[in-house]
Amino acid sequence: MRDRLNLTLPVEMIEKIRDLSERKNISRSAIVEAAVASFLSPDDADRREAAFARRMDRLSRQVQRLERDLGVTAETVALFVRFWLTITPPLPSDAHAAAQVKGRERYEGFIETLGMRLQKGQSFLREIPDDVAGNDVIPTNDSHLEDP
Repeated sequence: MRDRLNLTLPVEMIEKIRDLSERKNISRSAIVEAAVASFLSPDDADRREAAFARRMDRLSRQVQRLERDLGVTAETVALFVRFWLTITPPLPSDAHAAAQVKGRERYEGFIETLGMRLQKGQSFLREIPDDVAGNDVIPTNDSHLEDP
């Protein structure tokens, strides 16, 4: 359905519309309709701004995930080190060489296991539920590691 609209425009603008109409072989109404439609539709700047906002939101979520993963990783390493230091007794001097050999074997096994997990796409952090972190604070209950 179409409706009629009467409007007044400056003479120069009407002449430009008429010239364009003759050059392109389209009606003056079609030219004015296209101009009004273009004016009423969002422009490129609005579309770019919306796309930029979506990208920024996605980047914010990725940074939040990285912060969470870094917090979990730091807490995991700290907990392991505290536990290891708490339960590992000092070695007598004659056992150092054997302990170093055993340590190298264990380290090589650790690196091999880590490599296989990474190749398979397995991740320790993916095994931890997202809701563990809560409100940017990773709660730990390491009272069992306290000195008696």
